Amino acid sequence: MRSILKYLVVRVLSLEARLVLKRHLPLVVAITGSVGKTSVKDAVCTALAVRLHVRKSQKSFNSELGVPLTILGLQNAWTHALGWLENMLEGMHALVRREEYPACLVLEVGVDRPGDIRALRWLEPHVVVFTRFPEVPVHVEYFASPEAVIEEKRELRRALRSHGTLLVNADDPNMRDEVVTATQRILSYGYAEGATVRGSDYRVVYEQDVPIGVSVTATCGTSRASVVVRGALGKHHTYPVLAALAVAYVQGVSFEEAARALSAHTPPPGRMRILAGINDSLILDDTYNASPAAVEAALKTLADLTTTGRRIAVLGDMLELGAYSVDAHRRVGECVALTADVFIAVGVRMQTAIDAARASGVSDLHVEFARDASEAGVRVRELVRAGDVVVVKGSQSMRMERVVEALLKDSTDTALLVRQEAEWKTKP
Repeated sequence: MRSILKYLVVRVLSLEARLVLKRHLPLVVAITGSVGKTSVKDAVCTALAVRLHVRKSQKSFNSELGVPLTILGLQNAWTHALGWLENMLEGMHALVRREEYPACLVLEVGVDRPGDIRALRWLEPHVVVFTRFPEVPVHVEYFASPEAVIEEKRELRRALRSHGTLLVNADDPNMRDEVVTATQRILSYGYAEGATVRGSDYRVVYEQDVPIGVSVTATCGTSRASVVVRGALGKHHTYPVLAALAVAYVQGVSFEEAARALSAHTPPPGRMRILAGINDSLILDDTYNASPAAVEAALKTLADLTTTGRRIAVLGDMLELGAYSVDAHRRVGECVALTADVFIAVGVRMQTAIDAARASGVSDLHVEFARDASEAGVRVRELVRAGDVVVVKGSQSMRMERVVEALLKDSTDTALLVRQEAEWKTKP
């Protein structure tokens, strides 16, 4: 019964969203990939908002329900049937309202199952941005292979308008063979030579020996600008900046204006955010979700930091990897052994990472196991001391934000964390 109701809600909201698009004709920028979608979406919105009235997907509204909700300007009703009925009625109202509609929609488009993006091809975006297609993408459990996940995401490229623009990550080898039609454009962003918007001079920014963000210099033709991303760490956090500058370039927004706006931009919660921890420690909160590529990027960032204390990795299970799970967790354990001083593994799958870390031959790596995030939070509180840097990451269902909450110097800073809505807080 619930599946039938969901089907009806999706069909009605999708129809209303399509009609709203036809009535208002906004510029549509659609973003997909296996990592970094939300960060790119937020950065693109920041860059375009200097010239346009922009609406973006809220949080990670990227599904067959989330995309129509964003177009219609509605909220998630979660499990409330009356709320979904109100949404459908509000959707009809959106068709006749005379209030100003955004000139631009920046939409995140995700994939959980085969056919997810194919069902959204009616979007017909003006600009499609691909973030990254790693070797083992998240949600691969529900597909025949990693290549099948990538092909599903490529459906968004096939939805691109006849005179639209595809933006690809120049550093991703999986995107080197992307093709468009004769009337479409394909541009790129990244650090590779020849990228349309090219990054260089990446570095971590410190203030009083404490990391406060990262910086990158971006070049596009004769335009050049430096952007400091405050509040988050990792080279992968400069890719949203480069992608946003590329979208701004496509839309004729001043490169310099967009760069200034991005220097004031704050990445979303749970994406390598820098937070103050207890006992004068530093937390790198990367708890939104986890894939093998994202975990390895977080560990590399941890290893590259200058710190007076220990490097502590608190890592929860990576879910939805199917047949690739054991090998992926083994590789994480090997990476931990090379990058961390203390490893707290959370969840049964991370036992494989423990075995790999211990087998690496690094004798001074301190390893512990916790059954869940709550237990890990208690354990790490006992361990952490001044100067330590703690990176926390795991799949969404592992609820690793609970570890971060246990470590916060200011317990009232929970608004900086992911999944703080009442619907999430009441889940076990």
